[in-house]
Amino acid sequence: MINANSLRAGMVIKFNNELHSIFAFTHRTPGNLRAFVQVKMRNLRTSSMFEHRFASEDKVDRISLDEQEVEFLYKEADTYHFMNTETYEQYEFGEDVLGEAAQYLTANLKLNIQFYEEKPVGVELPAAVSLKVMETEPGLKGATVSNVGKPATMDSGLVVQVPAFIGEGEVIRVSTTTGEYLERA
Repeated sequence: MINANSLRAGMVIKFNNELHSIFAFTHRTPGNLRAFVQVKMRNLRTSSMFEHRFASEDKVDRISLDEQEVEFLYKEADTYHFMNTETYEQYEFGEDVLGEAAQYLTANLKLNIQFYEEKPVGVELPAAVSLKVMETEPGLKGATVSNVGKPATMDSGLVVQVPAFIGEGEVIRVSTTTGEYLERA
């Protein structure tokens, strides 16, 4: 158990008998009122994000997770297949474990799977991934400096707003935290 003041982004806590990952936190001391910690957290089971306010003296149950580095192999129907990079043991996970992370998976991508009591509870993606543009409007010649975006569908099914000069077949880097276009790969 730790004080709510000790919460930091990336920590995993047990709240209302469910595991939650801390996404953002703010410590506030409003005037002559008691201090509190405003926390934005994601439920690891449902992937829903919400905010909660803890009093600074509240005790929170911090959870330590086991992490294993895995490599994404392939998708078959609604099942995603991974291989542990050290033991070569293979795992199968559904979208209930992966959540939104499934949209960023490409063959041979290395990532960390988090386990709690030997059950998978979450995925830790790299900061950015390279995805191939499968469908978008034709690129405009000379539109190298423009803030006008257009939707593009990636090979994983993710739709990203890209600059006008990006065309089909190009490989781009996409942020896994915001889902935004970063650069050409």
